Amino acid sequence: MKAAEKTNVMRLLEQKKIPFSSYTYESEQAITGLEVAERLGQDPAQVFKTLVTTGRSGAHYVFVIPVGAGLDLRKAAKAVGEKSLEMLKQKELLPLTGYVHGGCSPIGMKKHFRTVIDASARNFESIIFSGGRIGLQVQVGLEELSQLVRFETADLTTALIHN
Repeated sequence: MKAAEKTNVMRLLEQKKIPFSSYTYESEQAITGLEVAERLGQDPAQVFKTLVTTGRSGAHYVFVIPVGAGLDLRKAAKAVGEKSLEMLKQKELLPLTGYVHGGCSPIGMKKHFRTVIDASARNFESIIFSGGRIGLQVQVGLEELSQLVRFETADLTTALIHN
């Protein structure tokens, strides 16, 4: 397998001298997070997806949650002090963040959005999430991630989805 071409996520991690691992998988289009975890042979509880929402105020928020869970919009709204949230429309993702559906990373978005990571991430030394394109994941410790992304943690999820 050829070396993955570097993404902005990888360049930013290297600039800050943040240790990370990267994983690639073959896919032409977005697949579910559970399929990503399966293809990588990783624990789905440690593999996270990046979701972007819009609050009633018009502000945008980024939530990073385990791939096997759903985002509880009420818990998420409470975490950021909004009355309500809705998922960002897929067609708005690329212009807003610079990322495509299935390749969205909390690192390296066009601008900084308030970011909340599910509290379950604290159960792991590091978490795995998109490296900025479909087919690439990076693994980074939360403490190291905090050098690049300002985030907080909160309970954000609905019950885990089981296959």
